[in-house]
Amino acid sequence: MSTAVDVPRKRHARRPGELLKAYVGLIKPRVIELLLVTTIPAMLLAERGIPSPWLVIATLIGGTMAAGSANALNCVADADIDQVMKRTRARPLVRHTVSNRHALVFGIVLGVGSFAWLWATANLLAAALAVGTILFYVFVYTLVLKRRTAQNIVWGGAAGCMPVVIGWAGVTGRVDWPALVMFGVIFFWTPPHTWSLAMKYKDDYERAGVPMLPVVAEPTYVSRQIVAYTWLMVIWTLLLVPATGWLYAAFAVLAGAWFLLLAHRLHAATKHGEKTKPMKLFHMSNTYLMIVFVALAVDSALSLPVLGWPM
Repeated sequence: MSTAVDVPRKRHARRPGELLKAYVGLIKPRVIELLLVTTIPAMLLAERGIPSPWLVIATLIGGTMAAGSANALNCVADADIDQVMKRTRARPLVRHTVSNRHALVFGIVLGVGSFAWLWATANLLAAALAVGTILFYVFVYTLVLKRRTAQNIVWGGAAGCMPVVIGWAGVTGRVDWPALVMFGVIFFWTPPHTWSLAMKYKDDYERAGVPMLPVVAEPTYVSRQIVAYTWLMVIWTLLLVPATGWLYAAFAVLAGAWFLLLAHRLHAATKHGEKTKPMKLFHMSNTYLMIVFVALAVDSALSLPVLGWPM
């Protein structure tokens, strides 16, 4: 159960610059970075070259609107949690720089706008996938899973995997197996990424009544799960090799080995009762994802010979 804490109250923003900053905060721009890191490589792979620059820009704009919509609506639904957690107490709704009602309207307008924009500039499938992602993130993850199960980010994290599918659909007008493999890479990446953060902010989540895995399980079980999902993630990246060239394959193996080493080190330290640095794995997980998808982008943009299936 959430416990109220003293939060600096601030009246609704009045100056244009202050108001703009508050609304930008609602869409969580740092979270949207994942969109940029994964969508462009997915579109390059779908084209196996460089697609129309306008299509790429249009898809990024529509995807940013969709992600911003989901994040703003998440802020409305989680306002009580954000008020309790130290990590989120500077968010606009907690500081009352934007009202809940205005944030709700803002999120809905962004969502409707993303659908109209993607339909007009890409295709109906990409637009429909974007709206489906918003609805899943808000109604399935935020309102159902987040406060009820320690597996919340495992299944709820599927929303964060959708930018690659939307990008692929924007280019091809359909969803093919490489898009699903990229979806799986991010799906298995999400638990190590999020649980390492939750290990650091365990007390925050516990205070807010959010049953993140580090809150309800022993540290060694959490680190073991991080290792397991890391192995699944690295193996999954290799499933994309038949659709790519040697450059992607090399970086997928090397970056994967590096991430596995970090995950195993975290588990070993946890198992032996040593002081751990889970935030190191958290930050490195972002770097890992960037390396893998940038390698995919370069490999695709250069149209390197596809390795294909071994048989």
